[in-house]
Amino acid sequence: QVQLVESGGGSVQPGGSLRLSCKASGYTFSGACMAWFRQVPGKARERVALIAPLDITRYAESAKGRFTISRDNVKNTLWLQMNSLKPEDTAMYYCAAGGGVQCGLLAGLYDYWSQGTQVTISS
Repeated sequence: QVQLVESGGGSVQPGGSLRLSCKASGYTFSGACMAWFRQVPGKARERVALIAPLDITRYAESAKGRFTISRDNVKNTLWLQMNSLKPEDTAMYYCAAGGGVQCGLLAGLYDYWSQGTQVTISS
């Protein structure tokens, strides 16, 4: 059975950095769409970063220049490096796998999800 186990969340001041990791079991990263999403109460889950086959990456406008997604296909591990964090980055963060044939933007296209980890940015 596929499991995605996430770690690395926490609380930091504005301008700080965090690195999230996601370890997959029962799932092969090769040829897969892997993504990071975030969600705050009352709002839709938002994709912030994608890594697609051939290591093509995509970022939400709010994350461009600050976040970096990467993966290790041998270890089946996904990372999200977050720099220059802002209060508006505060959310529950999830890793996800699936995305359909085009590695889509919508959360409903992803089949497998981590348990989530809280990221809080405040002064």
